Amino acid sequence: MADIKPHHYDVIRRPLITEKSTLVAEHNKIVFEVAPTADKAAIKEAVEALFKVKVTKVNTLTQKGKVKRFRGFLGRRSDVKKAIVTLAEGQSVDISTGL
Repeated sequence: MADIKPHHYDVIRRPLITEKSTLVAEHNKIVFEVAPTADKAAIKEAVEALFKVKVTKVNTLTQKGKVKRFRGFLGRRSDVKKAIVTLAEGQSVDISTGL
């Protein structure tokens, strides 16, 4: 396993706890919000170092920001990059405890 480096905390921003992410958690997957510039290799390295688990696969997606109205003015939410991390068989992470 890799050593924890300061940039690992810049790659993984926060875990996403939603209805869909709890459903995929049953299939040994965790969903994180990650930095927009992070690639799959950096995400895998950061998760393995921070949580001391073995990662088998990383899928990423970019959720485009919506245009919303705020007090009569148009605004736009920021784009969000998500990573769905598949853990090796028998591995688990308790994301509610924090780092």
